[in-house]
Amino acid sequence: MARLSGLRLIMEDIATSMGSATGREWLNLGIGNPADIPEVSDTWRRMTAEALDDSFGAVSCRYGPSRGLPALVDAIVDYFNGRYGWDIGPRNVVVGPGSQMLCFIATTLFTGPGEGRDTQLVLPMTPDYTGYQGLSLVTGGITGVEPILQRREERTFRYLFDMPAIEGLTDVGLMLLSTPGNPTGRCASPDEIHRLVAAAETHDVPIMIDNAYGAPFPRIGAAAAPPLRHDRVINVFSLSKTGLPGERLGFAIADERYIDPIVSFMANSTLHAPQLVQAALARALRTDVLDSLVDLEIGPFYSRRRKFVESLLVDHLPADVAWRLHEGEGGMFFWVWVDEEWFDDLALYEALKAKGVFVVPGRHFFTDPEHSRGLGRHTRQCFRISVTPGTGTLTAGIEVIAETLGEMRAGSTRPRDNG
Repeated sequence: MARLSGLRLIMEDIATSMGSATGREWLNLGIGNPADIPEVSDTWRRMTAEALDDSFGAVSCRYGPSRGLPALVDAIVDYFNGRYGWDIGPRNVVVGPGSQMLCFIATTLFTGPGEGRDTQLVLPMTPDYTGYQGLSLVTGGITGVEPILQRREERTFRYLFDMPAIEGLTDVGLMLLSTPGNPTGRCASPDEIHRLVAAAETHDVPIMIDNAYGAPFPRIGAAAAPPLRHDRVINVFSLSKTGLPGERLGFAIADERYIDPIVSFMANSTLHAPQLVQAALARALRTDVLDSLVDLEIGPFYSRRRKFVESLLVDHLPADVAWRLHEGEGGMFFWVWVDEEWFDDLALYEALKAKGVFVVPGRHFFTDPEHSRGLGRHTRQCFRISVTPGTGTLTAGIEVIAETLGEMRAGSTRPRDNG
């Protein structure tokens, strides 16, 4: 937990771009913040103000239950039962200080040293969210399954699950994936989800599905499938990409055998999640405000923005460089692969940083990028671009990326001085 991780690199870049004392203007295309959508921020401001007026004393001036505010837990139960026809109760829900914290808790509870054997957190497809790399307190406690890489059309590619490799794993304690995926934007299909759940059943472990970009909110991508209710599945949901990343609020829904120990962990570590924002979310769920934001504002915004960024990349990236975009159906990022021997993601990162531009090097999304068995140098040939900065920042930043790729290519072909 004390080492420099890919996630900390991203957070340091955020701090640099926000608080530079030099007055330099940074173009941060790596940031994971949701976009600034005025209607969304105005709605959350109103929901929070109403919660502040009605319940500040009760929720901010008193401790509460570790499971979550009863008003929010009940609203979650009613919402998911009504929307998806589920049959859950309050004991199937836990509210935590962000979905990442809930993933950490589950990893700590369900993996690591055991009476019979040590088990690992398994990412069934890497690349996946770089924050997962730091979830285990045990050295070597996380492993990832490399995907099958498919080159598609001239400028696209796609990862596929290597199901035989997933099914053949040993020492599995918990499986975890994001869908739509961060960084690829790949949406796992219902059939793929069912096959992964079947693999979890074979291994006799839970599978945690991180819906931070998926349904029902923020539902960034039309292909995002509804969450699956299954006795092996721990569904995790977040408020961050729906407009409140700074408030750190998420919740999990699963069978009681998984939720109860998470509630105990919450009580023993952090007591409970922040409660004023819980009250605001309960209001949003009860009044259908959240569904309206997703349908009318969030979904259409990201659909337009993804098309805009894709057109920038296609128009500006050098035609004589073998770059490809992962086929992404959702999420907030583009995953770019530069299929050239001379390309290195960290070299690009440093060159761009020197010009005031941030992207995220791709190797941080793989569990062991230096020792890839099937992907070779691919694990060090990708980088992530966010679609959430303003259009001016995106345009200027992508122009610098294109210029820098051209310079790197020219440098690779320049004759060397052997003197």
